[in-house]
Amino acid sequence: MAIDELLDEHEQGERVRSWLRSNGGGILGGILLGLAAIGGWQWWQKQQHQQRAQAGERYQSVLKSLEGGDPSKAKAQVSALDGTAYGTLAAMVLAKSQADLGQRDAAIATLRAARNGSGSLDPVLEQRLARLLIDAGKPQEALALLANASGAGALETRGDAEFAAGKPDAARASYRKALSTTDEASPQRRLLELKLSEVGGSAADTSAKPEA
Repeated sequence: MAIDELLDEHEQGERVRSWLRSNGGGILGGILLGLAAIGGWQWWQKQQHQQRAQAGERYQSVLKSLEGGDPSKAKAQVSALDGTAYGTLAAMVLAKSQADLGQRDAAIATLRAARNGSGSLDPVLEQRLARLLIDAGKPQEALALLANASGAGALETRGDAEFAAGKPDAARASYRKALSTTDEASPQRRLLELKLSEVGGSAADTSAKPEA
């Protein structure tokens, strides 16, 4: 190998070592930062898994308390689930139990406390809350909950609230919209037809454009 080639290799090696001396700290810091990010992500996932598992166990405890006839204990357990995926579901189960026991106001309070406006179960919760409010003689509050109703069940409940509020025309429109999205073979369809008839409508009218 020629002397000049050896010198070139030596010079290149020196440049590499010099660059590493100048930048080695940054490289090591980047590696450590990357490892820390990976470790942090894994820790976060583990924490999320543990929290979901704990919430699932607490939800099962709510069910056991209700099965054992202890709604007061179940209420405290539901409070511990606030902010979790199981919180709304547990609240609805508790509210049903309270309503079955004749504790309508308690059921209303339970569902009100569980509303967060962003949960995937909120539309179902709001529909159940609206039904309880109608039963409690508060149809206007129920209508406020169902202002943007779109599914057949929510539209039917809105129609019930409108009828209870003395608005038969609005109730007729809501029942017609509900019927238009209800399958012909659905058992609920017959009840909707009866409700529509009660407010002066007819199932034959549902093929026409619903009232605004």
